Amino acid sequence: MGIGGYMRNILCYGDSNTWGFNPKTNGGRYEYHLRWTTVVQNLLKDKCRIIPEGLNSRTTAWDDPIRDGVNGKKYLLPCLLSHKPLDLVIIMLGTNDLKHRFNLSAFDISLGIGKLIDIVNKSECGPNGNNPEILILIPPEVRLLTNYKNEFGDCHLKSKELAKCYIDICNEKSVNYMEIGNFVRLGDTDGIHFETNQLPILGKIVADKIEQLLY
Repeated sequence: MGIGGYMRNILCYGDSNTWGFNPKTNGGRYEYHLRWTTVVQNLLKDKCRIIPEGLNSRTTAWDDPIRDGVNGKKYLLPCLLSHKPLDLVIIMLGTNDLKHRFNLSAFDISLGIGKLIDIVNKSECGPNGNNPEILILIPPEVRLLTNYKNEFGDCHLKSKELAKCYIDICNEKSVNYMEIGNFVRLGDTDGIHFETNQLPILGKIVADKIEQLLY
């Protein structure tokens, strides 16, 4: 258990890379024990309860004209209230915002993350009606696109600009962040999803960061 026998509740709010999308299958999902959120749970054992909330194609704050229900801003508050009390909210979003049809700059995408931070900071969904800690995982740069080239267009350089813009918004709002691209990379199979060998690495660095923040 955590301090004083208290198990911490941690929400992981993300897109297909939190859902567990397996790029080597036709839309299939990694088995539960392989997902990075499960790696975190296994490393922290009974110190916390990891709540995975991943959704394919989820954006930070934008309606998708092709896919319904993927606007991360619209679902975040109900999700927080459903799972409260929460000690920590981890958000890893922004890759889908790079799609050609949204025509967003890296700065625009960081503003979407800022909106999500504001929602968490006003939610009162932490213990005793306080607000939970926030950890923003900055998505790694997109690699050579294969299956998704038509959807994402030429977004590689824009994806590399996300880190600076995310850091600026996180510093402005005084929230924690991690540049996970310093540790893991998106795979070469399709350019936007993690392959199996990256999941234990991601789980380990996130678990270490949680230890720093909460214990």
